[in-house]
Amino acid sequence: MPMPPPIAAVEEAASPSLSSGVQLRGVVKAYGSTQVVHGVDLDIADKEFVVFVGPSGCGKSTLLRMIAGLEDITGGQIRIDGRVVNELDPSDRDVAMVFQDYALYPHMTVFENMAFSLRYRGVAKAEIRRRVDEAARILDIESLVARMPRQLSGGQRQRVAMGRAIVRDPRVFLFDEPLSNLDAKLRVAMRTEIKRLRERVAITTIYVTHDQVEAMTLADRIVILNHGRIEQVGTPEEVYDTPATVFVASFIGAPPMNLLPARQEDGTLAIAGGAAMPRIGAAEGRALLAGIRPEHLVPAGTPGTLPLIDARATLVEPLGSDTLVSFEVAGTPAIARLPPRSVRRAGEMVPLAVAADNIHVFDQQTGQRI
Repeated sequence: MPMPPPIAAVEEAASPSLSSGVQLRGVVKAYGSTQVVHGVDLDIADKEFVVFVGPSGCGKSTLLRMIAGLEDITGGQIRIDGRVVNELDPSDRDVAMVFQDYALYPHMTVFENMAFSLRYRGVAKAEIRRRVDEAARILDIESLVARMPRQLSGGQRQRVAMGRAIVRDPRVFLFDEPLSNLDAKLRVAMRTEIKRLRERVAITTIYVTHDQVEAMTLADRIVILNHGRIEQVGTPEEVYDTPATVFVASFIGAPPMNLLPARQEDGTLAIAGGAAMPRIGAAEGRALLAGIRPEHLVPAGTPGTLPLIDARATLVEPLGSDTLVSFEVAGTPAIARLPPRSVRRAGEMVPLAVAADNIHVFDQQTGQRI
């Protein structure tokens, strides 16, 4: 049976772990006349866990594959540990990649899969055994090393794929949507495993996902991509609390931030269909968007808040710990996350308030935060 080329290409060699970081300078990718990555600049520090997140087609996996050497770059420069790797084969970049489809060799045992790249490099048998045993211990798959991939569950296969990367002791881990083929319950469990792995094996890591929960729970920093460009780079708290653009505000958060048409008039923020809020330093007379997260819309009368709107519920979704209430503000759909059983059915009037500090203001034309 022929061996899958992507694994062999990425895994055929590795050197002992070195202090490393990844730098991207003006990285461009085009397919013919179609440009899909537009001059990306990014610095990833040694041992940092960075997550690329964004909608399908935003360029995150393409960017990862360029770092791995599985895609040629059209322009710019990629450095790993200070060394330009643009022209290096994947085997010479000293990275280990975990694919979303596991990419295990079906005719090899778990041990043989994990040991493959080390045997290819001529590592001594005793050292191979030591590294595989250690990786199996870290990932709690010691009892599985004699099994074939077909005898494993999806989560076990993903652990083996991660173990195959760990034994190589690479400079950089690259994860390409590793949990996307798992069911919801197993995704949560594997996310926890990756978090634990991060604490045990401190190696520079770039992780690609479209799942913002994975991004928020795993990352030291998040890189939010849109149409091949970086929208914002920051810690999970930074991108959630101070989104730089309308795109980030609408992408990060579940449900996403409400974006309501507004204008600043006489030093106050006039929200269409709602009350005027104190606001200084925005943009007098310009078309704006007032961003309010669903959890920041609270029942009127809550201390420290100002009345916003008497909303008529159009949909009520009880979630046990809280209730999502959908409504409209001057024709714009919005959602409030309210205490459980505070609203029972559609059609009820719901007086809502918000603290002025919890209103984000964006330029409606440029989409930039003000």
